[in-house]
Parts: sequence; structure tokens; C-alpha cells
Amino acid sequence: MAEKQVKSRQRVADHGEVFTAEREVKAMCDLVADECLRIDSRFLEPACGDGNFLAEILNRKLDVVTRRYKKSPYDFERNALLALGSLYGVELLQDNAVSCRDRLFTLWNERYEKAIKKKDRNEEVKESARYILEKNIICGNALTLHEVDENGEDTGIPIIFSQWAFATGPMMKREDYAFEELLHQGEATTAKEEPVQMSLDLVYEDEKPDDEGTLIKIYPPIHYRRLKEYG
Repeated sequence: MAEKQVKSRQRVADHGEVFTAEREVKAMCDLVADECLRIDSRFLEPACGDGNFLAEILNRKLDVVTRRYKKSPYDFERNALLALGSLYGVELLQDNAVSCRDRLFTLWNERYEKAIKKKDRNEEVKESARYILEKNIICGNALTLHEVDENGEDTGIPIIFSQWAFATGPMMKREDYAFEELLHQGEATTAKEEPVQMSLDLVYEDEKPDDEGTLIKIYPPIHYRRLKEYG
């Protein structure tokens, strides 16, 4: 069956919504193939739709996690969550944002249940995966850098992303940054006022920048199975 790249003519007219075909997604990800294989390399899709790019990158990352850690449930859980936490998306249309979160969780969960024996699976880990996706896939406008409501209208609330990393052992830490600051890291001071052009329809962090951007909040480390307790 041919891929469906358009949901409706009206959505194309209203929002310019056309989904990138799988062949093009794979070819574009191949251009940054090494980064796709780094478990903690961060990717941002500023118009993520229902997650074509993010799903492909997650699959590649989870291939690495499975190959390295499938014999250890503990190490698999930690690194599978780290891979999921490295992916970020902004989407104007609420139904797409919901579909993207569901799609990425389903993909992540299928790989988790395939790698981990039933007796070793943990429902709290799955809740942590869902929590990360709630924070990382935002219904917002990448042009205004604000969240939007169910009608796609700008709310004036700035988009905030959480950065996930492990502290020691099972303890995961979270830091929140303003999307606008992250987006403009490393830009020249003479940059145009209009939003930056995103090559490959996505942005990835190759090296840690000197300027982290505006830090909004630092949370105390918490066990990776209890991330939803952040509230």
C-alpha cells in the first residue's frame, strides 16, 4: 500500500501539511547516520507531524541499545529511556502531536517487550517513557516559539523543553530550557529575526555548545522509574 502523505486537501490548504515519505526520511537520516547511532545525541524536529523522522531515529537508536544491553534489563531500561529522552518535536496540530507521542511510545514499548523477558518488565518504566514524551513532544508553533491551544492558536506561553541525563546509577536528572534559547545557540549575533532554516527538517546536537541557553529550572535527580513524580 502506498504511503499516505496527505490527510486531506483542506489540511494542506490550511497548514501546508504534507508528510515526508519513508524513503526520503531514511535517506535524510543516513546523512547524519553516525549521530543517529549515538544513544544520547539529541534531535529536534520543529514540524514533527506524527513523527516520521523521530520514529526512524528512535528505531536506529534502539537497535544500538538492544545490541549492547539486551542481556541486562537494568542497562536496557536506562539506555532505552535515554534514547527516547534525546528526541524532541514541536507540532502545530494537536491530533498530530498526540499521534506522534503514541507512535513513539508504541515503537519504544514494542522494542522493550521484545528485549525484556515478561518477568523482568516494569510498568513504572513505561510510565516514565510516557512522561518523557509528554515533555518532549510539544503542541506548539516553531515560528512563534510558543505553545498553541487545541485550535492551533498561539497561547503566548513559551515552549519549554526538558533535558534528560543520568546522574549516578539509576538516578536521572532533568533540566528545563526555553526552546527559543536552545534554537539560537551558536547563531551569529547578526542573525536575521526570522526563524532559522532547519536543514534536513531536523536539528541535532553534535557537541555541547558553550552557551546552554536560559536555564528555567533544575530538578533534583529521581529514579528513572519514577519520573512521573516530577508532576
